[in-house]
Amino acid sequence: METRNSSGLDQFCSLLVERPGLTLLDLAGANQSTMAFLTNLGHRVYSDDFLLQMDRCFGDGDFYENQADPQKVAQFLDAALDYPAQHFDGALVWDTLEFLSGPLLETVVQRLGTMLRPGSYMLALFHAEERAETIPTYSYRIQDRKTITLAPRGRRRPAQFFNNRSLEKLFSDFDSVKFFLTRDHLREVIVRR
Repeated sequence: METRNSSGLDQFCSLLVERPGLTLLDLAGANQSTMAFLTNLGHRVYSDDFLLQMDRCFGDGDFYENQADPQKVAQFLDAALDYPAQHFDGALVWDTLEFLSGPLLETVVQRLGTMLRPGSYMLALFHAEERAETIPTYSYRIQDRKTITLAPRGRRRPAQFFNNRSLEKLFSDFDSVKFFLTRDHLREVIVRR
């Protein structure tokens, strides 16, 4: 495991400290470190391993081709994002959006927007190294408000790479998008609903 400093997480956490008693979604899967950190701030946390859900629904055969199958998409959305509208005050999406193909990506971003209350925030990570054929995947764990622990989960081929313009377009229905470019070729993005 390795650790990295995160300006995006620090900004996300500063928004959490201002308002106790929030309901948050963590798509890295349940882990003690993140749960303890967020609940010690007085928040409720829902966790799901989004990558595992993707593998269960799309992993039999061509991962990206399967994301165009309406039946598999419906199964995935029911398994991973079956929450009421405006249920969450924040979401930790991490790097999961990089592994969704075009139409499904738009559907998931729209669903996340619906699940978030107005004025809430989402933290997402995107690899900035466009020439890489595969990128590392991790289970993200919050160590403290400025530090993330990364537990390796292998490598995957991303569905696409994102630059600032494509991220602004992806989140165009949200109120604002703020970028943090890091030394380790990651774009940290804070999106406000």
